[in-house]
Amino acid sequence: MYLSQPLHKALREAPGRTAVVFGRRRWSYAEFVDRVSRLAGALKEQGLRPGDRVGMLAINSDRYLEFFYGTFWAGGAVNPVNIRWSPTEIAYSLDDCDTRILIVDDAFASLLPEVRRHSESLNTVIYAGEEATPASMLDYETLIQRADPVPDVVRQGDDLAGVFYTGGTTGLPKGVMLTHANIYLNALSTLTAVNRQHSTVGLHSAPLFHVAGLSLTGQLFARLGTHVVLPQFEPGMVLRAIEEEEISETFLVPTMLKRVLEHPDFRRRRLDSLRFVMYGAAPIDGKLLDRATEAFPQARFAQMYGMTELGAVATVLPPWSHTPEGRKAEKLRSAGLPIPCAEIRILGPGGEELPHGETGEIVVRGPCVMPAYWSKPEQTREVLDEGWMHTGDAGYMDADGFVFIVDRIKDMIVSGGENVYSAEVERAVLTLPQVSDCAVIGVPDDDLGERVHAVVVLKEHETLTLDALKAHCRRLIGGYKCPRSMEVRSELPLSAAGKILKYKLREDHVRHARA
Repeated sequence: MYLSQPLHKALREAPGRTAVVFGRRRWSYAEFVDRVSRLAGALKEQGLRPGDRVGMLAINSDRYLEFFYGTFWAGGAVNPVNIRWSPTEIAYSLDDCDTRILIVDDAFASLLPEVRRHSESLNTVIYAGEEATPASMLDYETLIQRADPVPDVVRQGDDLAGVFYTGGTTGLPKGVMLTHANIYLNALSTLTAVNRQHSTVGLHSAPLFHVAGLSLTGQLFARLGTHVVLPQFEPGMVLRAIEEEEISETFLVPTMLKRVLEHPDFRRRRLDSLRFVMYGAAPIDGKLLDRATEAFPQARFAQMYGMTELGAVATVLPPWSHTPEGRKAEKLRSAGLPIPCAEIRILGPGGEELPHGETGEIVVRGPCVMPAYWSKPEQTREVLDEGWMHTGDAGYMDADGFVFIVDRIKDMIVSGGENVYSAEVERAVLTLPQVSDCAVIGVPDDDLGERVHAVVVLKEHETLTLDALKAHCRRLIGGYKCPRSMEVRSELPLSAAGKILKYKLREDHVRHARA
């Protein structure tokens, strides 16, 4: 089970098929594999040995895919760097797993002097931008042109494929170690969960440094599909790419999908090629789904739930759940069914398995589960127990095997001795027609311990009072769950994967209270 296997298949089965499109650059599979094998040769010339890490600090491009597969081909492991980090955080991730080679582009080349000052491991920097190569860096294209193609080392199975850094909100980031089998089996199992067409054209607009980006990459390469890469998410660019490249599938978090539907170009573009839309990071709102299915009547929708430690995906909510008939079965709020290679249990506070319908912690076992966090044995033991990954998510499983996510355990609010799941409150708030987006957090309260606090983003020209918010929520949820305070913001802080960063909202609230 090795991640470069689809490239060998493509050389035999479809060498002339378009593999990657980025702007004006288009590579056939034969051309792409040649570049991958030459990049592998260049990396080995720079001292890369089997198992060594190679980092990339860049926005999306065709070269990002070459970085993935060139590193695998050379026998190395990837370290995709979070593009939202500071130089000190970047340096930490490089040093933590001893990453000595780093590829950068125009967007981040200016950070390198400071990264170098903080990093002890970084030795070689390769510039993969479009401008003149800085004096302190090697030129990406020159290395590829001068290097000879080398044979695939064929690292496989339990060999390390990558270190993906996650967390860091309450401490130092953790390096999730994922093997070739973790990633490849997860991609194949996700494909099995939802039947999809062969030789598809897929669109990358979500950040490739996130494990979900590599998961989608693997799912497309496994079918010898075409990758259309956008440098970043921008709704107008997404619409143009769907029309011009005849995109058939893509991944969008619900907030991205909403922005695509609201873009002024939406009605002017021909979008009938789009057949499959994956989404994740959050369940889809029923009203947003109505708009999306009306806008893309030919497309099927499926939700993916997972985490970095699980090789990306643990459950899939299949397309039929999004149809009117499926919605009557009340599965749309769920995260779906476990993928074939994932086994899921719901555990109570004492570690006992709970019956259907009872809320506890979601734990996952299977070949997609990471072996460990890099050089963090104590934190590994905290989350791994006899092969079971403790997700930190609170949820339940119904009698049909569908998994429902209630909240992050750490996001649960204890108000007046009662447990309040913020996700339940958010669903109630989002049914208000004035509200565009919402996050609910617990904030310190002298009487209740924690107070339910709503942070809302209103639609243009709309207003909302706390009394109106309370009155609306009381019709849907228990009074003790209703927000007792509210603030209005123009936007919510989001991670690169499109998830709301609630810890930043809590930090802002504490900082404001202290001031």
